[in-house]
Amino acid sequence: MRDFRDLKVWEKSRQLSLAVYKATIPFPREEQYGLTSQIRRSAVSISANIAEGCGRGSNGELKQFLQVAMGSASELECLLLLAAELKFLDRTEQQKLENNVTEVKRMLASFIGKLKADR
Repeated sequence: MRDFRDLKVWEKSRQLSLAVYKATIPFPREEQYGLTSQIRRSAVSISANIAEGCGRGSNGELKQFLQVAMGSASELECLLLLAAELKFLDRTEQQKLENNVTEVKRMLASFIGKLKADR
């Protein structure tokens, strides 16, 4: 069992969640239970899955949760593009968030690769 708080990828994904929450505050009210909620959930899912994987008993289970986190990161990328296309998010903010998502995905891929190598 690992302490997720010690992982840089967890901290980076937590910061990403905070940035996503701030960026979605001005979204239209009618999207509160639609796109806004979905974007926020996908962002939070990244750090939550990292934390949950760290609480599991094996590296295999951790790897599985890291892969779920990777899927959530890809989902977030897709939703941010949609938000920008709908003009809910300006392209500069979308690009900044997308760059952060890309960094988290690289960190996740590296961590997953290390766990595969440690078998």
